[in-house]
Amino acid sequence: MDKNGIPIITIESLKKDFRSLSVLDNISFAVGLGEFISIVGPSGCGKSTLLKIIGGILKPTSGSLKFKDTYSILNGEFGFVFQNPVLLPWRTLVENINLPLELLDKENYYNIPELIDILGLKGFEGYLPRQLSGGMQQRVALARALVFKPSVLLLDEPFGALDELTRDKMKYEVMEVCNKLSTTSIMVTHNIPEAVLMSDRVILLSERPAKIVKVFDIKLIKPRNHQIEISSEFITQVEEIRECL
Repeated sequence: MDKNGIPIITIESLKKDFRSLSVLDNISFAVGLGEFISIVGPSGCGKSTLLKIIGGILKPTSGSLKFKDTYSILNGEFGFVFQNPVLLPWRTLVENINLPLELLDKENYYNIPELIDILGLKGFEGYLPRQLSGGMQQRVALARALVFKPSVLLLDEPFGALDELTRDKMKYEVMEVCNKLSTTSIMVTHNIPEAVLMSDRVILLSERPAKIVKVFDIKLIKPRNHQIEISSEFITQVEEIRECL
């Protein structure tokens, strides 16, 4: 909730159809300020569709999505990180990060050198995407999504294209950055342990047409580290979600 006790996002009875195909059915939940929420569920159930509706890319068939205290979403309120970084190959690292500031008329934004330092990209400012590793490209995509200080960060399988070692490192880096910047975040993932590790709450969706099966409160202590992943509390919460699939 924000300082007035109002959720930053409130979704009520959301439904999405693509012609005769029903994808989302009666989805309702709220997101508090600074909260990290993960959305999990079977493949093809509509997780990414839900994320795109939240970010204003798609419109729902029915239901409502309230952002802060209004039913309209303002340009530049949401930052997106996708499975693939989608960097412009002819622009340098700095130029890719700076792109939203060129497109959006926003007075409030992060200092780019500071953001580069936080994300471990210092020294690579003049590099092109093809000169960067997959993990570094995804860090650039994260910096680009955060540079204009969006109200909400939306992450759609952000580690899906990375190798196991890079993925393991990146999830901790994203947690650290989101905690440091107090970013409200919603992530779609197929990886239940990843969702439990990173989140304050995990929302489990059913098969299509997706309904909310259950919302799990993750009560693991913060900050979280690798030791958490071998704790009985962590394993219990992961198994609890798996049993509901």
